Amino acid sequence: MFKNRFYLTFCFCVSFGIIYAQKQTDVLIVGAGTGGTAAAIQAARMGVKVNLLSENPWLGGMLTAAGVSAIDGNHQLPSGIWGDFRDALYRHYGGPKAVATGWVSNTHFEPSVGDSILKSMAEFPHLKISYNTSNIKVTKNQNGWYVQWIENGLEKELNTTILVDATETGSLLPQVGASFSVGMDASSETGEAEAPIEGNTIVQDLTYTLILKDLGGAATSEELVTRHSSYTPELFECACRLPGAETPEGMVDANQMLQYARLPNNKYLINWPNCGNDFYLDWPNSSHEQQIDALNLAKQHSLNFVYYIQEVLDFKHLAIHNEFDTDDSFPWIPYHRESRRVHGMVKLSVNEMRSPFDYSLYRTGIAVGDYPIDHHHDKYPTAPEIDFIGIKIPSYNVPLGSLIPKEVSNFIVAEKNISVTNIANGATRLQPVVLGIGQAAGVLAALSVSQQKSPDEIGVRAVQKALLDYKAYLMPYVDVKPSHTFFKAIQKIGATGILKGFGLSYKWANQTWFYPQQYISQIDLVKGLQSYYPHLNDFEASGALVDLDFIGFILRQAAPYNSLEIESKFKRLLKEQSLMEAQIPLNRGTIAQILSTVLDPFSKEINHEGVLINLAE
Repeated sequence: MFKNRFYLTFCFCVSFGIIYAQKQTDVLIVGAGTGGTAAAIQAARMGVKVNLLSENPWLGGMLTAAGVSAIDGNHQLPSGIWGDFRDALYRHYGGPKAVATGWVSNTHFEPSVGDSILKSMAEFPHLKISYNTSNIKVTKNQNGWYVQWIENGLEKELNTTILVDATETGSLLPQVGASFSVGMDASSETGEAEAPIEGNTIVQDLTYTLILKDLGGAATSEELVTRHSSYTPELFECACRLPGAETPEGMVDANQMLQYARLPNNKYLINWPNCGNDFYLDWPNSSHEQQIDALNLAKQHSLNFVYYIQEVLDFKHLAIHNEFDTDDSFPWIPYHRESRRVHGMVKLSVNEMRSPFDYSLYRTGIAVGDYPIDHHHDKYPTAPEIDFIGIKIPSYNVPLGSLIPKEVSNFIVAEKNISVTNIANGATRLQPVVLGIGQAAGVLAALSVSQQKSPDEIGVRAVQKALLDYKAYLMPYVDVKPSHTFFKAIQKIGATGILKGFGLSYKWANQTWFYPQQYISQIDLVKGLQSYYPHLNDFEASGALVDLDFIGFILRQAAPYNSLEIESKFKRLLKEQSLMEAQIPLNRGTIAQILSTVLDPFSKEINHEGVLINLAE
């Protein structure tokens, strides 16, 4: 009797343990959009068990499932997964020229091709992707999170150590109890002179894109859009110049408008902001039912615009192409330009973006961007007037602490829901930046699992070092590509601030230059080193250029307690890289390599504000 009870109890415990193990994962990512897909790929690369929940059958979110496949920004910053994705596009289409089909972006592709590429990049045995999920419910438990959802009509559940919100509008933030902002911030909250005096919940216009295809001849009546009762041609008259008419100032002609986002294989992405198919939806203050009704109106608005293109502009050879294999030929999701924005450990504002070296956040960078501040508010004409395009910034980086909520443990954000101001979101929302944000979130999640720590306890430099291993940028240096011999060293020294970059606002692709071939004075080098080696504050240097003799001397002065090891490292580096034969004086790239290899100031830990934790070390 006792043996039977013991046997039954043992079998029950074993069975329960097996069931529990089957329902446990390391990292669960809700939202398979641009950031969520990148986070899943990166975390899986680092060997942890990952589950990714997609609300539709596609991966990539705005990049693919929303149809925004004309890439804005980062053409000269092929960072990490963005660079990997673009290289795959080049291979598919036959090189850079084959995807430079429009007149704004340098990279265009068919959304279905992008989805296919991302799915191939996400092929890992320990990465499980669930499609067509809904009704996500999240509960905190002792070891992490308990998540429930509906998948193809079936109830599913899973326990996870780390939870990642990569949804399009930050929909998990209210569920997990994270504080957040939505809409325009008050200037008193952000310190941004450009922000309105009073905050509000006005979000950017969204867009339901459509893909048109050139049929090579006139479309049939069935292929043309039917005039709808809501159609009003006056809504679209300022979109472009009519054929044969004079062009008003600031208005493109009809052909140029269509070429804006021309895709390979004679397809055209319709995502036109000026009197085009942008649409305002007050989703922060709308119920789910109200949002569904409004999204249907947004779809009809896009159809009305296509009707205008076909009938008024006389492009009857262009018809809607069902790129997405949906019932109505629309993308799986609308293009949301804005989300709830978590209150993170740090918040990136336009002030830090405009003058990064006046602050310390740049030291904590994990993703880069070069697109200007770009907001869409045409469909909400009473929104406070802000000259977004007039806000000039150089290229910038996104701080790690903006991915980590202040008060919620084992939780990371990985989309447009990061901790930035409303104004800053106008630049950080772009596709390549969000791919970088997602990749960093994947690194952070994987390190949290492997080190058994909450994300806020993971060292900034540990995340950055892992990102560099995958050719991701920490600093947005336009003149130092991952193929550069000293790429890692320059990125590391740049992130310390010992050698700073030079930024400028430049058209639609802002820039920051490192100038690796330039020389530097002894005074400037010592000044840069002083923040990491304060005992050099009293050191007097000349205006002469840095040469081998001086840098060898200053290395020993920077680490006098370890001068023998420093001397040994320096001599070994000179021999390995034949620096004795290098041109004298030394350029910034070579100096960065010497500093990184011999002193390694990058290994000195910093906090999420970019401040050295223990200056005495």
